[in-house]
Amino acid sequence: MDSRLPESLASRCQWIVPPAGTATPGSGQSRHAEHADGEFVLYWMHNGLRTHDNPALDVAISWARQNGLPLLVYHGLSEKYPFASDRHHAFIMQAAREVQRELADLGISYAFHLERPGHRGPHLRDLTRRAAVLVTELMPLPPLTCWLERLQSLTSTPIVTVDTSCLLPESHLNDIERSVNFDVFSRPSAYQKATASAYAEILQQPYPQLIDDPAAPLGSLRYDGPLQFQPIDLQDLSIAEAIRSCQIDHTIAPVSDTRGGSRPGYQRWEHFLGESLARYATRRTNAADPHGVSRLSAYLHYGMISPWRIARKAAELSTSSDPVAANKFLYEFLVWREMSFHFCGRHVERLDSLSALPQWAQETLIQHAGDPRERTFAWETLARAKTHEPFWNAAQRSLIKHGELHNNARMTWGKAFLAMTDTPERALHHCIDLNHRYALDGRSPSSYGGILWCFGQFDRPHEPETPIFGAIRPRSVTQHAARIDEEAYGLWVDRPIALSPPRIAIIGAGIAGLVAGRTWADHGLDVCLFEKSRGPGGRLATRRGDGSLQFDHGAQYFTIRNDVFARHVRSWMDMGLVQPWMGRIVALSDAGKSIEPKRGTARYVGIPGNNAIAKHLAEDLEIVTQTRVAQLQRDGGRWKLRDDDDGLLGTFDVVVVNAPPPQASDLLRDHVAWANRIDQVHMSPCWSVMLQADGVNELPYEGAFINEGPLSWIARNDTKPGRVAPGDAKLESSDRANWMLHASAEWTIEHLQRPPETVGPLLVDAFAKATGASIGTIRHCVAHRWRYSVADNPLDDGCLWDPALGLGACGDWCAGSRVEGAFVSGTAMAGALLRHITIDRAPGRVDAKPLASMTS
Repeated sequence: MDSRLPESLASRCQWIVPPAGTATPGSGQSRHAEHADGEFVLYWMHNGLRTHDNPALDVAISWARQNGLPLLVYHGLSEKYPFASDRHHAFIMQAAREVQRELADLGISYAFHLERPGHRGPHLRDLTRRAAVLVTELMPLPPLTCWLERLQSLTSTPIVTVDTSCLLPESHLNDIERSVNFDVFSRPSAYQKATASAYAEILQQPYPQLIDDPAAPLGSLRYDGPLQFQPIDLQDLSIAEAIRSCQIDHTIAPVSDTRGGSRPGYQRWEHFLGESLARYATRRTNAADPHGVSRLSAYLHYGMISPWRIARKAAELSTSSDPVAANKFLYEFLVWREMSFHFCGRHVERLDSLSALPQWAQETLIQHAGDPRERTFAWETLARAKTHEPFWNAAQRSLIKHGELHNNARMTWGKAFLAMTDTPERALHHCIDLNHRYALDGRSPSSYGGILWCFGQFDRPHEPETPIFGAIRPRSVTQHAARIDEEAYGLWVDRPIALSPPRIAIIGAGIAGLVAGRTWADHGLDVCLFEKSRGPGGRLATRRGDGSLQFDHGAQYFTIRNDVFARHVRSWMDMGLVQPWMGRIVALSDAGKSIEPKRGTARYVGIPGNNAIAKHLAEDLEIVTQTRVAQLQRDGGRWKLRDDDDGLLGTFDVVVVNAPPPQASDLLRDHVAWANRIDQVHMSPCWSVMLQADGVNELPYEGAFINEGPLSWIARNDTKPGRVAPGDAKLESSDRANWMLHASAEWTIEHLQRPPETVGPLLVDAFAKATGASIGTIRHCVAHRWRYSVADNPLDDGCLWDPALGLGACGDWCAGSRVEGAFVSGTAMAGALLRHITIDRAPGRVDAKPLASMTS
């Protein structure tokens, strides 16, 4: 393959796998590709989402022309990238739509693939194997570095990365480092000193535009051959509907006033250029003055705007009569941003650990790791901005609601983790997690640079040492708050996430409704839940008996499969709300003579009862209990909720029904299509019995599935963690065991209408027969009927959502009959509404067609 390039492009290339016969001085590569002629030049686009000033695209075009090959641009959006969410997906897809249109105008083939159920596969690997060469952008961060390593091991294709992010490429920086005798990454001033003349030279040169060759116009490079997947036509696609099908985090809303793409990116730049750049030097540190900074970092992160255009325009202004502001902007834009990028390239395998920091910073953090903290917080408390520091909470709300954080506020926000978590390792982990999860510029080298600075990188030891921070430069949250107009900052942070935020009613305070309501409330929406019972919880019910008796008479435990649910459960464990249940679980048959261990599944319970989780989720939410919603009335585009006496409960823009299918169907009867679907879901009932007796405390297991007879499950409730109060000697020495009995669906249906007082003795007898145990004296025996216990055939849709009516439905019958299924349904419901108000109803919306009509 002919791999010649002009120097302006060659200096930006780093061969991962060079083609055979290619000289690659300093590349460190030992293997050259012995690869058969390919069908096309493949450009894998991921962090250079623009068609102008794009060196990777220019390299791909040059090689396609030189080798007489067509050019294919592949852009795949994976469900598996770290922190994948509706926010990042929407931003990327909005930009991809613009790229697709512009490449079509140029005559270049562009294949966009959205990973989702039914549309997964190793498409990049397969295309790479067919390509003559793979060209992609240099992005020195996982998972991209890991994906490249995997491609290298699975294919024989030459692979090259091209720096599309920095004005100063890595090869030039290497030359500079060899000419100086100091560490250019020790501090920004050192990097600036080493690179000043190089940047001055680069800024005087225009970007080397690739001129269309009349003998080989770009249209002649078009690839029209077969693909192993159906690329998506993004034009007029309903991005909100497309994202719904992806298995990603739906609890983080797209940002309505930061749309992806080059055009909105340059619109923001032009506004900053005309209104704010002249005062940048004096305004940039004031977090209460958000327009004092450019707010371009998200667009630069994904390569939607050209750093050459931004830097050269600022350089032009730096020669004016008032160059201070422009020079300060260039210092931040070039020195801090590009220093962070190159630093990440040198330390890519250590960026998430303290080992990325200078030795002095690691040592001082370890020395002060045991210093007492005033208060520490679990991940979820931090993520929801519920700490004792108002200014820190406001900064975190800026991330939650708008996906951005003023850089000066981020410095204080980031350093505060050391004092608000119990170890420096956890502080760094939570800081990276919350920044990358919520910020549109998260997962970028610039983000890593800013975060690591908070822990001592690019800085010097600070004297005198202080508690917790040691020699790390401290930064007081309280003092920062005192320096700014907190009210103005709060007004900016808490601005609505959409033009017309809806007022939302949720009917039913089970897990799905609580998760959806809490997610919306954290995004600043007005939510009210109506619950017919005395409290929230649904299937996570806990019933108390005489004295200290308590029983989990609904769900007995829960398991974890979903990543979002797992993240919350880990935090609940840190908060003492959840513990693993390590009791022995078996399967019984033949009257307890055959015992089969049931291993391999981790089971968790709430502390001190399963309803503790529901109570926790209900905190901060407006819940109207002991109120039954009997009717929904459509009135002037809004919904009126009425009770059994026809009393008005309120008027809302959006109503979500979180109730068992028969009850949901009754409320949604006018929505014929939904009612018909809901009616197809069959819910099995379950009789449960709460039993305390003297003679069943010696069984060799704590829970059992029963394969025959009236019972399907038994569990010794008092063996679950947290069920006996610590230090309660009377309870701890008691010989009375507390058992929870669940009847089979078949038996329950047969005895559905029996009075509870007759059901208890029948199931206690079945318990004795199933276990072979002598029950002894019965101290407590109460039966409870769950009329709607388990969905035999859940919809597997996550939720139902009609944006035209502002009507939704959720529950475990939508996503699987487990506690986790209810949680997942709640997140799906939350995401559906958040996408609707931030994408579908955002200014300049162009979404229209569903995903099914957008493949070709």
